Amino acid sequence: MSVYLAHFGLNQPPFGITPDTEFAYPSRSYREGINLLHFALASGEGFIKVVGEVGTGKTLLCRSLLNELDADWLAAYIPNPQMDPRELLLEIADELGAGEGAKDIARLVKRINQRLLDLAAAGRKVVLCIDEAQTMPRVTLESLRLLSNLETEKRKLLHIVLFGQPELDEMLARHSARQLRQRIAFSCRLQHLDAAEVRRYVEQRLATAGYRGEALFTPRALRALYHRSGGTPRLINILANKALLLAFGEGRLQVEPRHIKAAARDTEGVRDKPWWAW
Repeated sequence: MSVYLAHFGLNQPPFGITPDTEFAYPSRSYREGINLLHFALASGEGFIKVVGEVGTGKTLLCRSLLNELDADWLAAYIPNPQMDPRELLLEIADELGAGEGAKDIARLVKRINQRLLDLAAAGRKVVLCIDEAQTMPRVTLESLRLLSNLETEKRKLLHIVLFGQPELDEMLARHSARQLRQRIAFSCRLQHLDAAEVRRYVEQRLATAGYRGEALFTPRALRALYHRSGGTPRLINILANKALLLAFGEGRLQVEPRHIKAAARDTEGVRDKPWWAW
């Protein structure tokens, strides 16, 4: 790895697929999402929804929000909500530090409510972020209404942000979910990057990783990267990383369209674009 990094003049790998806020690129969609989240939390609304296709940066947006919250916020984060209602409430109680006690649903809600009241009295605000919300069983999703009822006369005690794939919208569109759907005050949808954003995205990640040389990807390679990835950040990272490895293997200092094409052949989910479409 050190030889690979030294070959390109990098301090660290620029195209990892693990969400890393150090590499967050402020695309138009990202800025709209983070601004909406801050506004919604400041307004005191209960439910907020963020939807995006696979690989468009939902988890990165969630982590960015958690990093940017002021000290008076207490954040609870549930990365895998695929559990029954009691298990989810237990997890939330643990995240909030609600202490030990009875584990039936009614008493769990009371414990969480008391903890939220104590936090509110101390001037703290609470946000619960649920990632991959589309994986929640329907009954678990609907049970979130129990928490949305926790409020004082002035404001909600708990803000809930749901991050999910488009299947989350399908779940909420069901007649049985109408009460929860009506409580979602703000929502946004993350979009894919356009061609210009792909170029800036690649340039920023390289700069963050320490690259200071001439353009590492040719203009045609960037166009190929956009067409093959469809502007999906995760696919951009996968293809760009493989293309860099191919260029390194050849001893070259620049990525060309053929490197992107070869990387695409080895990657599931890329667009099947003929060479002349680049």
